[in-house]
Amino acid sequence: MNSPDIIFIVLDTQRADRLGCYGYDRPITPNLDRFAAAGALFEQAVSPAQWTIPSHASLFTGLYPTSHGVTQSSQSLSEGRPHLAEVLRRLGYETIGFCNNPLVGVLNNGFKRGFQTFYNYGGAFPSVPDASNPWPWPVSRVAEWYTQFLRRISYPIQNFIGRSDLAFRVSLHSWLTPLWSKMANFKGQNERSVQDVVHFIQERETSADDKPLFLFLNLMETHLPFWAPGEFVDRVAPYFRHSKAARATMSTWNREAYRWAAPLAEPLGELEARVLNDMYDAEVAYQDHYLGALFQALEQRKRGRDTLTVIVADHGDGLGDHNLIGHAFVAYEELVHVPFIMHWPGRVEAETRIDTPVSTRRIFHTILDAAAQTEQQAAIVDEMLADDGSNVRRLSLRHTLAGRDPEQHTAYSEIYPPLNFVKAVESRQPGLLEQYRCLSVRRAIVRPSSENARVSTKLIEVEDVPEEFYNLAEDPLELNNVIAEYPVAVAALEISLDQMVQRAKREGNKQPTGATVDLESDELLRQRLRGLGYLE
Repeated sequence: MNSPDIIFIVLDTQRADRLGCYGYDRPITPNLDRFAAAGALFEQAVSPAQWTIPSHASLFTGLYPTSHGVTQSSQSLSEGRPHLAEVLRRLGYETIGFCNNPLVGVLNNGFKRGFQTFYNYGGAFPSVPDASNPWPWPVSRVAEWYTQFLRRISYPIQNFIGRSDLAFRVSLHSWLTPLWSKMANFKGQNERSVQDVVHFIQERETSADDKPLFLFLNLMETHLPFWAPGEFVDRVAPYFRHSKAARATMSTWNREAYRWAAPLAEPLGELEARVLNDMYDAEVAYQDHYLGALFQALEQRKRGRDTLTVIVADHGDGLGDHNLIGHAFVAYEELVHVPFIMHWPGRVEAETRIDTPVSTRRIFHTILDAAAQTEQQAAIVDEMLADDGSNVRRLSLRHTLAGRDPEQHTAYSEIYPPLNFVKAVESRQPGLLEQYRCLSVRRAIVRPSSENARVSTKLIEVEDVPEEFYNLAEDPLELNNVIAEYPVAVAALEISLDQMVQRAKREGNKQPTGATVDLESDELLRQRLRGLGYLE
């Protein structure tokens, strides 16, 4: 059997509870809902982490954050642990990426390893396919040369800003936010990237290339700032166009980037909560709209039935839940419960729903298990992953789809707070650091109750101390901490959580340490910034 084409789509910052296929009562995701109905939907998919960098590192390596060690923007994937794209490339795949998140596409953190071609729509000078360039030849050649020149200058500066605490805190000033969020394409150019993917897929249909395809797409649409086109705002929030107060509220939030991840000193006001939630939904509706063209293009391909498509979120987002905005510090469901859809005609039955917890880090194992169709390919996977080669087959979600889950329907998250945001909070609202324990590492485990397999329970530890326990069937919003009422269930989950932690640590000890870049002491970058007027 030939290896399937693989389409891997990450919906950055997409909450599961805002999709119709996950029970949302607003009809804003018809395309995703139809696509989900044609394949398998994992109702309780759990991200290994709550923010972009550790979560993507887990998706690309199959490891938990403690194991891969990339928990901060200053860290890079170890070259000793192969990236998903590197393994697929060795298996004979054409590997191509279309990315809108600068933390994935701009930072020099190893996330682009293994991609033969990687288009980056984020950052000050995006790199895009030639077909997406509006200029005619030869103007396009000159424009591309000039853009590459500017990109070589700007990428080190953007790395500095992304990894330096000082530069990061400066960038959060409200007068700078509109500049880098729009002019520097903080959210990328999402609809354009999907149009380019559709064009690439259609052009590939006419080529003679018989290599299987691995295509990675990251969309950043649902991340703050929110500025969906008016037609989607009108559909979700018809009051917004006529409410000066609502527009002013959204403008303030779009301008004040510090607030995108800072804990709230007091709860959101009624108007703030309504506007933020509605504008998030407008972004979800807009994203679903242009994804429809991609789903149609995938369906029309000659290899449509030989294509595994995976759609997942790297994490969710807080919109005032638990008095928090963004996705920096906690392990609640709005951050770690993510949508996860798998589509593979002929191999995955339509309308399949898995109602028990699974970790999305297992996408790594599932993709490689699907790709390695021959003994020779399986041997390459074993060679590249060494001791973890057997885990590719063991942890593949094909077992879960067949009713035999190798992890006993248990999922685990590790919450390492992004230290650049911690220091931003420390410099502005230091009292909130202790109140919300922003420096604490949290861990959470979700698994079915021993009394009722259809009811999942969740334990959250803060600095290795069990502090919160929830029955997710009765309390999906995690508003009622019942840890004192179920000591036996808590003790059992605590044992399982400790076993997961120890396993992650052992796996981490086997991995070569990833590089850490100290940009505060990088004099060359400082000289470049001074020369451009960014530093005195």
